Amino acid sequence: MCRWRSIGAALAVAAFVCSVSNRAPAETFEERWSPVPKAHAEPGPPPPPSSSNGAQRAPQWHAGATASHARPRKPLFVGRASFYSYPGGKTASGLSFNAHGLTAAHRTLPFGTRVRVTDIKTQKSVEVTITDRGPAARGRVLDLSLGAAKVLGIGDRGVIQVRAERLSG
Repeated sequence: MCRWRSIGAALAVAAFVCSVSNRAPAETFEERWSPVPKAHAEPGPPPPPSSSNGAQRAPQWHAGATASHARPRKPLFVGRASFYSYPGGKTASGLSFNAHGLTAAHRTLPFGTRVRVTDIKTQKSVEVTITDRGPAARGRVLDLSLGAAKVLGIGDRGVIQVRAERLSG
């Protein structure tokens, strides 16, 4: 029993020494728990000069900037597309499905988005509107309506490799 007391006493002394030696200097709660300690904080950038009329200045481009850097690029995606058709009914957007219309289904693009779809093999393209959700098949990025598939000339191929460019929406 004496052995356990001496071990307990040694642990108590060690805990006391650690707690006394690791005491933080007198700081406020905010200083102690701030993600950036105030002693090491760097000053932020100076605020932009304010104009008297309150109008914002246009961004300035450096001398080497070209026109392609000045305007945002249109989102582009590449992948496999197929076509689908069913007799009547509603699409996920609530519109009636028109198999002969120039529409498409995409998993995430907002309804009403205009997309230019180009068949990589034949370079034929068609502009479609996203009106439905899909495709359900893995590895595909778009399901085209039968009308859009006919414009692209998909025919017996069924699944084609496409490049799609978001035009609006």
